[in-house]
Amino acid sequence: MTDLSQIVKAYDVRGVVPAQWDEPLAELFGAAFVEVTAADAIVIGHDMRPSSPGLSGAFARGAASRGADVTQIGLCSTDELYFASGSLGLPGAMFTASHNPARYNGIKMCRAGAAPVGQDTGLADIRALVERWADEGAPQPVAAPGTLTQRDVLTDYAAHLRALVDLGGIRPLRVVVDAGNGMGGHTVPTVFEGLPLELDAMYFELDGSFPNHEANPLDPKNIVDLQARVRETGADLGLAFDGDADRCFVVDENGDPVSPSAITALVAARELAKHPGGTVIHNLITSWSVPEVVRENGGEPVRTRVGHSFIKEEMATTGAIFGGEHSAHYYFRDFWNADTGMLAAMHVLAALGGQQGPLSQLVAQYDRYAASGEINSTVDDQTGRLAAIKAAYQGRDGVTLDELDGLTVTADNWWFNVRASNTEPLLRLNVEARDTATADRIRDEALAIIRG
Repeated sequence: MTDLSQIVKAYDVRGVVPAQWDEPLAELFGAAFVEVTAADAIVIGHDMRPSSPGLSGAFARGAASRGADVTQIGLCSTDELYFASGSLGLPGAMFTASHNPARYNGIKMCRAGAAPVGQDTGLADIRALVERWADEGAPQPVAAPGTLTQRDVLTDYAAHLRALVDLGGIRPLRVVVDAGNGMGGHTVPTVFEGLPLELDAMYFELDGSFPNHEANPLDPKNIVDLQARVRETGADLGLAFDGDADRCFVVDENGDPVSPSAITALVAARELAKHPGGTVIHNLITSWSVPEVVRENGGEPVRTRVGHSFIKEEMATTGAIFGGEHSAHYYFRDFWNADTGMLAAMHVLAALGGQQGPLSQLVAQYDRYAASGEINSTVDDQTGRLAAIKAAYQGRDGVTLDELDGLTVTADNWWFNVRASNTEPLLRLNVEARDTATADRIRDEALAIIRG
C-alpha cells in the first residue's frame, strides 16, 4: 500500500516536491476530495511556490473528473482562499506549505464556509481513498465532468476586510511590511490601498525560493531585517507575514517583537467592544493576560487545545466572536471562524492610529507577564519524559496538573505546558510567570527533567 503517513498531517497534506508529492498524486487528492465532501463545485487557490500552479491544476483536473465545477482563483493567500470558500459557499483547497522551506508544498482543505477538514472530519477518508486508488488505479471519469473557471477575488477579499475594520479615520502611520517573498506581497498592496498608511515594502516580490529569508516570522532570525528597517526609518510599527500570509507578526516602534498573546488580548478587547458579552477562544499556551483582558472587557474566555482544527471547532460550538493562538493565528466569527493575519493586523493599525501614543505603550497593558517562548527539546521517549514531569510535580502543595493538551502544571505565580510534537521527536515547553526570575527558574527546572 502507498504510505502517505509522512505526507498527511492534522489538517493539511505536505511533502517534498516531487519526491513525495507530485501532480499525479495531487490529481488523486482532487478526485478524493470531491468524493468525500460530495461537492458539486469547489474553489482552489495557490501560493507562489514554483510547484504550486502544477499541483493546483492537477487537483482541479481530478476534481472535475468526478463531476465538480472548479473555480480557480489563482495566486492568493490562505485567508483569501478562506474568503472565497466562505463568500461563495464552496469547499476549498489551498496549495501551500505555509512557512516551510522552498522544497515543500502541500494542501490545506476546507468544507463550504471555510469549515475545517480535520482527521475526524474527512481527512482520514480522503487519505484512505487516495491510498486505494494509488494501488488499484483511479476510477474512470464520470460521464459529465465538471468545468474549470478562472476568477479573481482579491478586490472582494480586500473590501470585505475593510468593511470589518474602519481605518479611514486613523492618524497617518508609517508601516514597514516584510512579506518574505510570500503572498503578503500580493495581498497587502490591495488591502492597504488608499488608507492613511505610508507603506515601506520589504521583499514583496513573489518568489517561492525565498531568496532573502525563510517566510517564517516565528523564528527570530527571520524578522531581523524588519526590526532594523523599523529602527532605521522611525516607523510606527512593522508587520511580518508568513509564506501563505495567514499569520502576521508585529514589532513595535523600537523594533521589539510584540507577543502574539498581547495581540490576541488587544483584538479581543476591540471585538468585545463590538459584541458585548461575547466568547473568546484562547489556546492553553497563550498568556494569562488573555483571559484576564477578556473578563475585564465583559467577555467569556474559553481555553482549548493548540491547533487550527480545535480552535475552529470550539469557535463553532460556542459561537465565539474571536480566537487567538500564541503562534499568531487569529480567528474571527466575522470571517467564517477562519484565521486571517491580515484582519488582526488591521485591528492593530486601527488601535494604534486611533490614539497618539506609540505601539509599545499601547500593548504594555496587554503584556503583563514574563514568558520563555517555546523551547523545543529532542527526546527519545516523549511519553516517558512527560510521565517523569508529571511524577515530579504531582502532589506538590499549591500545584495543579491537567492534560487537556500535553501536560500543564500551574501554581499561583507560574505555569508551564509541555506538549509532544506530532511530527518530530520533540517536546515543546512554554513557561510563564509573574516575574522573570521565577520564569527562568521554572524553565530550568522543567528542562532538567525533559532532557533527563
